Amino acid sequence: MSTTARKDLASEVAFLARELKTPVITETFTALGDQARQEGWSHEEYLAAVLGRQVASRTANGTRMRIAAAHFPAVKTIEDFTFDHVPAPTRDLIAHLATTTFITKRENVVLLGPPGTGKSHLAIALGIKAAEASYPVAFDTATGWITRLAAAHAEGRLDRELRKLGRYRLLVIDEVGYLPFDATAASLFFQLIASRYETGSVIVTSNLTFSRWGETLGDDVVAAATIDRLVHHAHVIALDGDSYRTRGHRTTPPPAARTSN
Repeated sequence: MSTTARKDLASEVAFLARELKTPVITETFTALGDQARQEGWSHEEYLAAVLGRQVASRTANGTRMRIAAAHFPAVKTIEDFTFDHVPAPTRDLIAHLATTTFITKRENVVLLGPPGTGKSHLAIALGIKAAEASYPVAFDTATGWITRLAAAHAEGRLDRELRKLGRYRLLVIDEVGYLPFDATAASLFFQLIASRYETGSVIVTSNLTFSRWGETLGDDVVAAATIDRLVHHAHVIALDGDSYRTRGHRTTPPPAARTSN
């Protein structure tokens, strides 16, 4: 093929790629074509390589968009988590949860334990795994969710807001129990959990055992009803031991850790 003909063909491919809104093809088809000729690829192998680059880029961009849309306070991963204080059975469970099959099954995850034991880190990390698996995710603290729902309730659009949240396959609700709820807030929190029951997954973190949820919800009956819907299809992980945030700064060995699920 002459140089002129090759340039014309390259221009045509670039035009078609722009029309298809596939910029990575525009960026890579020439270099991959040179590589294909040098290495003797078949037409099918070259086509697969070009399309593979485009798909990989689109997948990565989609993941970045879903992570940004989730509004995580920071990017934390399973790989960055230190499992030294976590017993092997719970490590295996967390590894299983990282496959995100619990979202397909509309199951929940509840992480309980004192401050600093890594609950929020794990909640965010599992949320990021969900985003990587193409699931829409939304994150906020318990008070943040209540503020959002209270505004919707005041404007007479609570049902619409709950339906809107139902489009997310996973909601992460962080820090339940750090601040007490009044009766209205407790009711809104119950409605949020109830709206997800067997329809979508939630990850909840709390510094309180379930027996103390009545303290933060202000009513043992509301707490029991909330917990009942939350744990019916749930993986409950109790983290204990030395503070995850201060563990690296200790000069003496930490106390023994206990973890259950």
